[in-house]
Formats: sequence, structure tokens, C-alpha cells
Amino acid sequence: MELNVKLAHKTYPIYIENNLLQSAGSYIEHAFQGKRIMIISDDNVYPLYGDLLTAQLEGRYQCSHYVLPHGEPSKSFDMLPGVYSALLEAKLSRSDLIIALGGGVVGDLTGFVAATYLRGIKLVQIPTSLLAQVDSSVGGKVAVDLPQGKNLVGAFYHPDMVLIDPLVLKTLPERFINDGMGEVIKYGCIADAKLFKILEKCGSFEDLEDYLSNIIYTCVDCKRRVVEEDERDTGRRMLLNFGHTLAHTIEQHFHYERESHGEAVAIGMYQICRFAQLRGLTAPGTAEQIKSILISYHLPFECALPTDVLLDAILLDKKNLNDHLNVILLHTIGDSYIYETTAEFFKSEQITQI
Repeated sequence: MELNVKLAHKTYPIYIENNLLQSAGSYIEHAFQGKRIMIISDDNVYPLYGDLLTAQLEGRYQCSHYVLPHGEPSKSFDMLPGVYSALLEAKLSRSDLIIALGGGVVGDLTGFVAATYLRGIKLVQIPTSLLAQVDSSVGGKVAVDLPQGKNLVGAFYHPDMVLIDPLVLKTLPERFINDGMGEVIKYGCIADAKLFKILEKCGSFEDLEDYLSNIIYTCVDCKRRVVEEDERDTGRRMLLNFGHTLAHTIEQHFHYERESHGEAVAIGMYQICRFAQLRGLTAPGTAEQIKSILISYHLPFECALPTDVLLDAILLDKKNLNDHLNVILLHTIGDSYIYETTAEFFKSEQITQI
């Protein structure tokens, strides 16, 4: 399956195919005519797929690699000097290529490196986690974290190609599958009631196997359409942030060591619907629908934090513009909208704990 993201300044393809990683070299060779390639990965993914990818490229290119420690702490400024130094030592120029081989952390950090090294270098994303395949590898948002919050320093920098092999998900631990399902469920919530019903019907990731490639395609296609309409996240693209206002604050509060991103998004989706239902902004029963599907896919719906603990971090959220916070709410499942409010939205005598 193939999709193309068509922007005013750039068009790039997304390929989704079982066993694609076995032939990734031919896709890259067709699209890239330079001399040098740097593969950036982490210490979980590179041992699994690094040699396979390198073997396909070495006859045609000068290849090198840089391996990060796995986990969200690697998506920080502290890691950048080492990556830039490796690129310089490998003599990569602006006509060369960086490949991000890994999950969301690798993809985000590598994308930020590609955007900033020599003011921009070619980039291919090969996402190996479910979350990265359905969401973060597409759309051009790249960033690193600050101690004060997640993704606070970044850029819009699109890859030249995205290669998605659903079969690599077979090597993921269960928690990382669950993590990705948080974002899959998000797409059902914001834009695709039919997808949500399929997820409800199947009830587990194992029962989704026959649907998996199509589910990835559906999520990516939804993101593609939204990004083409609103590349810079000032309008409709904000819908993709459903649950994220709370999610990022939860992740930060626990120093990215407790809830994963998808788990935090799951909590955020359910909890924001609780607040919205109290104010008559979301159809009654919507939060309960979300809670039920989260439980089915082994995702949390609460984190036991007092709401006032999270308010300071919410004020630093990137969607907080001119002291107004754009939160994403649902009319019903599959029908989302942008609601302009303030941090006061999250103050309620009836909900004192998230």
C-alpha cells in the first residue's frame, strides 16, 4: 500500500507492506542518489534490524550508524552533541541521508537532528513501533524534550520517505503494543467511528492481526489528510492532539519513567471526556465508551494525581496560546472539535483526581 503526503513545498511517499524491511534498500536506492548514509537507532532496535538494513545499503553507499540508549530520556539536548559529532566524523554533507530506525523517540530526535544539521539534510523514517507507524513518523513534527515539558523545542521537518513494515511489530513487547494502541484508539475517537467499532469488536491486539495493515493505513491516511490541510498545527491538525494536553503533563510529572506516551494519551482521552461531559460539551456516555475500550486493550484510564498538580504544566502546553488553551473534545465517538478555554477547564469540585 502506498500513500503520498502532498504539501505546497514537498511531496513524499509512505509505503506500508509486510516484509518491507527485507527490501528497504531498493526503496532507498530508488529515491536517494547521494554517497553517505547514517542510520540512527537505539540499543533495542539496532541489534534486531540494523545489520539487515546496513547489508542492503553497503554495496551502494558509505554507511555508518549511531545507537542511542532506548527510552524517552534519550530525547533530550544532552544526546544531541554526540549525534552531531558522529555525523561530522562520518563526513555527512547536505547531499547525504539520515535514516531513523526505531520508535517514536528515535524518530523525533533523528528528525530534529536532520532538520538542524547543516540547516537540513535528507531523512527517511523507518518506524518500528506501532505508535511510530500509525502516528509520529508521519507529519513532520520533530522535537526534543526540556525538563519543563515534552517536545518544547522542535521543528516541522518532513521526511523524504516513510517505510512501514507491520511484521516488525511481532518483536515488540506487549507493553509497546498497548502503547501504540493508545494512538490507534485516538484516531477512532477523533475521526473514524467505523475504526472504533472494529476495535471494540475485536477487543484485543491478537484479534486485530487480519486488520493490522489496513488499520495502520487508516490511521496514516487520516493524519495525511489533516496534515495536508493544516501543516503547521494552527487549525484542524490540533484534532490529532486529543488527550495530549493531559498526557504530556502526566509524562512530565513522572519524569517519563512511569506511563508511556500511549498510556498517558489513553488516560488523557478518558479524563478530558469526563470534564467535557460535566460541562455538557460531550455526549453522555462517551467517557464510559472510551474507558471500556481502554480496558480491553490493557491501557490505563487514570493515574491517581490531583488535578491541581498538573495545572502548572498545562499552562506550558504548546496549545496554550495568548492565555487560551485549545483542547480537543468529542461531540461523540468519531466527531471531534477544537474548544478554546483556559486552564480553569480542568478545575472541578466533582473531579479532583485524574
